[in-house]
Amino acid sequence: MLNAEQILATHKANFDILFGLTTKAFEGVEKLVELNVTASKAALAEAADHTQAALSVKDAQELLALQASMLQPLAEKTAAYSRHVYEIAQGTGAELSKALEAQATEAQKKFLSVVDSAAKNAPAGSETAVAVFKSAVAAGTNALESVQKAVKQASDVAEANFNAVSTSALNAGKTATAAAKKR
Repeated sequence: MLNAEQILATHKANFDILFGLTTKAFEGVEKLVELNVTASKAALAEAADHTQAALSVKDAQELLALQASMLQPLAEKTAAYSRHVYEIAQGTGAELSKALEAQATEAQKKFLSVVDSAAKNAPAGSETAVAVFKSAVAAGTNALESVQKAVKQASDVAEANFNAVSTSALNAGKTATAAAKKR
C-alpha cells in the first residue's frame, strides 16, 4: 500500500512534470512569436523596397517585369516560413511526446511494482486473479505501444506530405515567374 510520503512524492513529481511540459510548450510559443516578429520586420522592409521600386518604374513593361521578379522570392519566402512553423510545431510536439512517453513508462513501472507487491501479499488461492490482472496490464501496454507506433507513422506521412506540398508550391511559383517573365 502507498503511504503518505509516497503519495506526496508522487504529487511533487506530477507537479514537476506539469511545469516541465508547460515550459516546453511556452518555449515553442516563444519560437513562433520570434519567427513572426522577424518575418513581419522583413515583410515591412521588403514592402518599402518594392514600393520604392514600383514608384520609380517608367512604363508598363518595366512594372510587369518588376512584378514578375517578386513572385519567385515571395513563393520561396512563404515556403521557408511555412517550413519554420512546421519545424517549431514538430519539435515542440516531439519534445512533449518524449516527455509524456517517459512519464508513462515510469508510471507503468511503478504501477507494476504496486501490482507485484499486492500479489505477494494476496491471500492464498488468488494467483489466477493476479495472473489475469497482470495479463490485462500487459495487453494495455501492448495497445498503448501500438497506438504510439501508429501516431509516429501518421506523423511521418504528414511530414512527407508537407514536404511534397512545399516542393510543389515552389515549383508552381517558379513556373508562374517564368510565365510572367515571358510576357
